[in-house]
Amino acid sequence: MVQGKGSVLQRRRGGILLHLTSLPGAGESGSLGSEAFRFVEFLADCGLSVWQVLPIGPTHADGSPYQCLSAHAGHPELIDLRPLVECGWLAANAVDAGNTTTQGRANLLDRAYQAFRADKGDRLEEFAKFVQFHAYWLEDYALFCVLRRCFDHRPWWEWPLKYRDRDADSLARIRARFELEIDRVRFEQFLFFRQWQELQRYAHRHGVLLFGDMPIFVAADSADVWTRRQYFRLDREGKPAVVTGVPPDDFSPTGQRWGNPYYDWEAMEKDGFAWWVERVHTQLELFDWIRIDHFRGFEACWEIPAECETAEYGRWVDTPGEALLEAIQARFGPLPLVAENLGFITPQVEALRKKFALPGMLILQFAFDGGGNNPYLPHNHTFDNVVYTGTHDNDTTLGWFESLDVGRQTYVYEYLGRPHESMPWALMRAAFASVAAVAIVPMQDVLGLGRGHRMNTPGTTAGNWRWRFCWEQLTPEHRERMRRLAHLYGRA
Repeated sequence: MVQGKGSVLQRRRGGILLHLTSLPGAGESGSLGSEAFRFVEFLADCGLSVWQVLPIGPTHADGSPYQCLSAHAGHPELIDLRPLVECGWLAANAVDAGNTTTQGRANLLDRAYQAFRADKGDRLEEFAKFVQFHAYWLEDYALFCVLRRCFDHRPWWEWPLKYRDRDADSLARIRARFELEIDRVRFEQFLFFRQWQELQRYAHRHGVLLFGDMPIFVAADSADVWTRRQYFRLDREGKPAVVTGVPPDDFSPTGQRWGNPYYDWEAMEKDGFAWWVERVHTQLELFDWIRIDHFRGFEACWEIPAECETAEYGRWVDTPGEALLEAIQARFGPLPLVAENLGFITPQVEALRKKFALPGMLILQFAFDGGGNNPYLPHNHTFDNVVYTGTHDNDTTLGWFESLDVGRQTYVYEYLGRPHESMPWALMRAAFASVAAVAIVPMQDVLGLGRGHRMNTPGTTAGNWRWRFCWEQLTPEHRERMRRLAHLYGRA
């Protein structure tokens, strides 16, 4: 049985934010292969003990890890093909030739699955146990994937009615007809979880914790919404009746319309938030710590009519976040959660966070507007927080600093004590010196990268989620400076 793993606030730590897709490698994205293990070694060598990643689920075509096909599954493109050679399911020369494109990898996974089914070894028993343990989400997800392929990857509400509305006889017939294809999806997830657990064990041996990210909302076109329509505010066709987002502010005059379906909180509360308990169960299996993206939504959510093209005409709707967190805590005990409490945060949100002793987030790039009362300024920090120079949604620290006018740059350096260090190291030092329990810096800042290297630009859909680094960018000086910061400020 998966249990909670205790508070994040046990001692001072330091870490790096780097998504798995940003790792080096031959393919179109990073993977769970040797480069991930090498990154663990790099962290440990620097005295750092936290590796933070973005959501690791299977994405839609835009690649956003915050709009996944499943709240439970792992992304097949993160699977490392090398161990399949060691298992005897693939030839080494085939992997070398076909490991660089998405379609090539899919073909190799097909070949590996066929060899796996012909294998009479102990792995078949291990696979059967995996399928049984994860049946609460895996069976519906596997069927969902096969049906998406049958219907040209159209969203599920555009499928023929008998499949859209989950007619039991029709689903039974399709399961029988496509049993091998469904089993192939199970096999992918078996490989993903197996490799993830190997990486996690390796990280633990090196004193490194894996810090994951759980978006509060899920994608409309996902196995979760298709199979559990009763938990979402949908119309008769299965499309969202209302959608999520945030209201207009100084940064966005029309707000942000995310488009995720809004939960039917009353239906969820009636069965003790069973859907959420299952979701947290999977995340605790994968991660040591979990960030709750948009924790604000556990107190109240900005509800937007689906027909509105912007977020201007939404309204705040209260949510039963306290009851939800109590149900999760009753099931798992003390939880290693971090609340993403950025943006417009009310006293009620902070009271909810503090009631469950959840650390919040502090972003140093947000600190230098509004005067001395700005909560992100280091002199206002408290221990119950995770401090960042920036996140995946920010520009790199160097890019941010270079975008400031000369007067603002002067103020930043004056506040930091006119350090001799240039950016981004001056702000990274401020993060590690903070009284906040945990300090995290993006890998782009470690490498001193400027504009053109950010991971995501909110409000845009092109060119995001593609940034990667290479080991040649990392010098002995980078390692030594990170090691020095970790030791100097008690985070090693």
